[in-house]
Amino acid sequence: MKFSSQTLRTFTTVHTWVGLVAGFALFVAFYAGALTLFHHDLPLWQTPHAVDTPAASLDDAQRLLDGVLERHLAARAHVGMTFPGGDHPQPIAYWQDAKGTWLYAWLDHYDGSVTPPQTGLAELVNELHYSLGLPVAGTYLMGIVSLLYGVALLSGLVIHLPRLLGDLFALRPGRNLKQMWQDAHNVIGVLSLPFHLMFAVTGALLCLIFLQMAALNPLIFDGKLLQAVPAAMDTAPIREPSGQPGDETNLRMLHARAIEVARAQGVADFEPAFLKLAHAGDANATIEITGESGGTLGPLGAVGLDAASGRLLSSQLPGQRDANHATLSAAYALHFGEFGNGVVVWLYFLLGLGGAFLFYSGNLLWIESRRKRRQVEQGRAQINMARATAGVCIGLCVAISASFVGAQILEQVAPQAVDHGIRWICFVTWGVCALWAALRRPDQAARELLWAAAISTALVAVMHGALTGFWPWASAARGYWPLFWVDAVALALAFGFATLARASLRRARHGDPNSVWSAPR
Repeated sequence: MKFSSQTLRTFTTVHTWVGLVAGFALFVAFYAGALTLFHHDLPLWQTPHAVDTPAASLDDAQRLLDGVLERHLAARAHVGMTFPGGDHPQPIAYWQDAKGTWLYAWLDHYDGSVTPPQTGLAELVNELHYSLGLPVAGTYLMGIVSLLYGVALLSGLVIHLPRLLGDLFALRPGRNLKQMWQDAHNVIGVLSLPFHLMFAVTGALLCLIFLQMAALNPLIFDGKLLQAVPAAMDTAPIREPSGQPGDETNLRMLHARAIEVARAQGVADFEPAFLKLAHAGDANATIEITGESGGTLGPLGAVGLDAASGRLLSSQLPGQRDANHATLSAAYALHFGEFGNGVVVWLYFLLGLGGAFLFYSGNLLWIESRRKRRQVEQGRAQINMARATAGVCIGLCVAISASFVGAQILEQVAPQAVDHGIRWICFVTWGVCALWAALRRPDQAARELLWAAAISTALVAVMHGALTGFWPWASAARGYWPLFWVDAVALALAFGFATLARASLRRARHGDPNSVWSAPR
């Protein structure tokens, strides 16, 4: 397929500017998104001695649920809870108070906390991924960025389609650094194109789902969106409380009943993960039990039961879902890699880092394409873009690593302040890095921030071992692989940042002097 030169120029312009507009947000989303693949491991890494705590039982979960319902009237209307299992050894209950604030409780801590235990780092990284850390508006912003991301991908496909095979296998390192960066950008973009298209589509769907439903409200829902949402999003039917007292919720019976229903519908390996209980203590109380099963793209399925008798009210299990639940389950699983085995997790991790590289290298290519090759003094736009790229992108890497180090220190000196403390550490560090880059020459800023990223990321493993005794080799010897892999990835990333810092120094000293990345000669 061939396109005219004017068509290619148009798509190149669209690709360039859409990439620049959305590139910084997408770098944050992909770098943080790569780390979210360890979201089940981070709570254990944050408080590693929890690995020695015996896993809770269903009786412990029953005690937690009873304690919460006894102390909190708001929880009786609607409460959720995780079942003790592989990803959550200890059950956690959560509900909203009268003001709409989410509260959390765990064994022997029934009063209600605004932050769940041991989840500070995992939540911080996830918030950076889907909302840039911005409350409410950040999610919608990332939805719009996902749409722009799709435009950039499609325009890039049009640009490279005529020479697809050549771009796929071309990687020409040498003195022409722009060509090398261009080749690396193209190779990663072409090889990972199907995954990036999937990320763009599912990202827009998950971030803008409520805006999509609001737009479709007058067309499809006939203005009755609020009544239609529960049936579209939940499994258990909505039943009004009867006002008559009912039997107490028996988790052991309902846990077994959910597995029995799943097996009857052909899901042999269904494992309950969490529940949602409505109108606890009422004769019309309902419970929705969600669990995981293997061998399916959307591993999460749910059954809705009568909380008193265990009678089946509805189900949304793999192979038996309606279109709404099948689409949402598949979108979530595809976006976060929640399917398959460990190979999928590592593949998604590499794709996340590769995506971050795409947007970082896109900025470098824009700077290089506008370089004044016959004079040392470069344009203000190129210099400012170089500073912003170093401050925002490399600064984010420094900030996340600093928050990991801060979490370990705060766990020792002020455990109650960990969640708020690491957020302050992350965003203040990020702002300081951006300010530092704005005040330094681009070559200095990039080199210094890369060294800061290397040191702070290496300290993630070093401080973890020094403060807890769980050095990587000790974790591996004891079979604590979640702790080992977090530290091992941190050391690998630190080595990568140090390598880039040394390359940046060589470029500044010995590269083309007519560049924003060159040091004065």
